[in-house]
Amino acid sequence: MIDEKDRFYSRLSTIPGIHPMPSIGDWILLRVERPNDVARKVARRLIPGIVSVPRHIDGAVRVVVSDPKTNERVLRALKEAVA
Repeated sequence: MIDEKDRFYSRLSTIPGIHPMPSIGDWILLRVERPNDVARKVARRLIPGIVSVPRHIDGAVRVVVSDPKTNERVLRALKEAVA
């Protein structure tokens, strides 16, 4: 899972408008504009809860690290959500 998290983190960092932050566990924190809109748009396309807005961190969403296939779907949804 660590290798997949590193790969996913690297891929997230290539998306304009998304700034991954060093994170622990199975989540990656992303700095984004309009986090509520981003989370809502991704949830419409994927499983609700895969992207969430943390309560005490302004301008960020959390994304769960999953299997490579799911992570690729999340990447596509995030690209569209921040475009």
